Amino acid sequence: MARKVYIRTFGCQMNEYDSAKIADLLGAAEHLEPVATPEEADVIVFNTCSVREKAQEKVFADLGRIAPLKRTNPNLMIAIGGCVASQEGRAIVARAPYVDVVFGPQTLHRLPELLAQRRASGLAQVDISFPEIEKFDRMPAPRVTRATAFVSIMEGCSKYCSYCVVPYTRGDEIYRPFDDVIAEVAALAARGVKEVNLLGQNVNAWRAPIESVSAAGGRVEADFAELLACVSEIDGIERIRYTTSHPREFTQRLVDAHTSLPKLAAHVHLPVQSGSDRVLATMKRGYTVLEYRSIARRLRAARPGISLSSDFIVGFPGETEADFEATLRLAEELNFDQSYCFVYSRRPGTAAAEFADDTPQAVKLDRLYRLQGRIDAQARAISEAMIGSAQRALVEGVARRHSGDLAARTENNRIVNFPGEARLIGQFVELRIDAVLAHTLRGEAIAREPDARAA
Repeated sequence: MARKVYIRTFGCQMNEYDSAKIADLLGAAEHLEPVATPEEADVIVFNTCSVREKAQEKVFADLGRIAPLKRTNPNLMIAIGGCVASQEGRAIVARAPYVDVVFGPQTLHRLPELLAQRRASGLAQVDISFPEIEKFDRMPAPRVTRATAFVSIMEGCSKYCSYCVVPYTRGDEIYRPFDDVIAEVAALAARGVKEVNLLGQNVNAWRAPIESVSAAGGRVEADFAELLACVSEIDGIERIRYTTSHPREFTQRLVDAHTSLPKLAAHVHLPVQSGSDRVLATMKRGYTVLEYRSIARRLRAARPGISLSSDFIVGFPGETEADFEATLRLAEELNFDQSYCFVYSRRPGTAAAEFADDTPQAVKLDRLYRLQGRIDAQARAISEAMIGSAQRALVEGVARRHSGDLAARTENNRIVNFPGEARLIGQFVELRIDAVLAHTLRGEAIAREPDARAA
């Protein structure tokens, strides 16, 4: 009987990508098949996130719930990975001695051998080192189950924003070689992938040497805009997304790519965090509100109708009502689409953890609700403006709530449910938008045959 693995993922899309790689690794090395519940599993993996407050305590609470499974089945292997693992290391084993393996984001490729060492030695294995690019060299070929795929092009972060723990848990920025990224995207395209989403903590910081096409030859450094142009040339790839970008590296060349590369989706997620220059400086974000506005203005000139979403932190230490009102004004002025809003979470080890934070929690929550309400209203208005329009959308699968419908994703990152045949899954279709629902749109296929145009 086939052995099973249960993987629970916390946090960002980078963790989602890493969990998919963990499944591929354990499938190739140990012939483990994914299951939906921990009770079915021979190996349990928690891929953790430490961005939010009390993340560690949540991990230990979840571990406590699966501890009885270990007592019932001593051969069960429990592995903790991700950013909490990187932060806590051997302290996880000290507190939960039934944990068998602790591994960091940069050592997930070593998980099969860590499990083997645990079985051979009887001792818990901990590896939270930072071996740089080795991780990508040890990955098996990804399993392709959909027409969309994530491709990680970099790891870590070197920005050291005052509130953020990521540089400490994932290390400094490391960029994958150009040839490796192109080879992975080409391999995915050959297996039917039509849309790729390039991933990185600061994805537009990517740079790497490539062979020069000039008469002089030699190696030159390519930037993220150059990488996008090369990905756009790969046969079979019809749409390109990227996340998450950072304002500090949002160059004019990247702005211009949204004009010159029609395969780039008309949607950019660009975290701003605050509309107050004073707060941005305290956060150590490295840009001003004016500079951020300039990026948004140039993006909309380069690609009229582009959708801009963002991240916001409210209640940052020292944030005044005036600071928050500036954030509200910026959100309205730039008409942000669906965005993520969070109350500030103190993260031990970061610079902001030492800042005085005397704003009452009730005030922070009130600000959160006001900001989220503003952005939700804007997103709703953008959706309603789409009614009657034709949208080119990639059919991702069967709709969640209505099995007779299909679900497709538009360029501006909205899900449209529509009646259609299963043969359309994995194809681009033209949809007329008929209605706006709570979290999705409702539409109708204009042409029943898949749209075969190159994007």
